[in-house]
Amino acid sequence: MKKLTSNSLNAQKGFTLIELVVVIVILGILAATAAPKFIDLTGDARRSVMEGVQGSINSAVNLAHAKALVQSETGATGSIQIGTKHYALVFGYPAAVPVGNGSASDAGLGISSLIELEDGSDISFSEASPNVVTHAGTPDSGVCTLSYTNATDAETAPGLAAVLTSC
Repeated sequence: MKKLTSNSLNAQKGFTLIELVVVIVILGILAATAAPKFIDLTGDARRSVMEGVQGSINSAVNLAHAKALVQSETGATGSIQIGTKHYALVFGYPAAVPVGNGSASDAGLGISSLIELEDGSDISFSEASPNVVTHAGTPDSGVCTLSYTNATDAETAPGLAAVLTSC
């Protein structure tokens, strides 16, 4: 019978390489299957899209207002031409709703026409006042909207209120 010494006990401590690899593989499989259930980033993505749309609306409003200032179209009603289309203005800012078809003979299109969306986009504009922009992928209980209201005077920009909770 072989006598155990303190040196032989020290040599028996630790895990083998195979045991470590098996544990790492098992942890990897658990992480790959469980992590997506706990980390849902779709709400963050919808919120980011809506923040991008908000920035686009702000840019379109600023550009249209600059053109209206150059053309002295800052009255209670007016219109500017961009390309071949006419856009309705309220105190020099784009109107919340379209009041025409964009031809030279009518009052013009609204802010929703300034923001061009791709076909099949999840973003939609209402054609009521105020314009409400919504994301189609928002859960039923969530609120993910932008509301655009007309300017109240030539010194006050139109309102763009964001409610981006539970996107």
